[in-house]
Amino acid sequence: MADKDQVVDVLNDLLENARDGEYGFKTCAEQVETSNVKQLFADRAVGCAQAASELEGLIRQYGGEPASGGTAAGAMHRGWVKVKGAVGADSELSILESCERGEDSGIARYRKALKEELPADVRAVVERQAAGAQKNHDQIRDLRNAARQKE
Repeated sequence: MADKDQVVDVLNDLLENARDGEYGFKTCAEQVETSNVKQLFADRAVGCAQAASELEGLIRQYGGEPASGGTAAGAMHRGWVKVKGAVGADSELSILESCERGEDSGIARYRKALKEELPADVRAVVERQAAGAQKNHDQIRDLRNAARQKE
């Protein structure tokens, strides 16, 4: 079984990931025009915020201090999406492709976390959130595939 510090480290990594997802989905929602895609991104941002809140609670429960932000890579990715949108170089397809890459990264972080020895209560949360990240990815992939067929 991992010690409390290791559990907190794993949870903080996932917390940064959830915040990256929240901020990333908000950014993507601002860049797309199609209402159903905009709503999907807004909904996913809310889901990521809820995941972050749940992780913060677990971090405190295990005696840790929640990380204060997202990752540098997440911030760079969001900045890139905004720049592409600002110069008109972005189609909805490329926004969807960017979001899918972000979700690929998130899924990888959950898989890494699930390789750790985690207490049962933490593992249950991580498994549930990992399933949610996979669902997000699959929805975005399907929208991306549909957008590719339109072009």
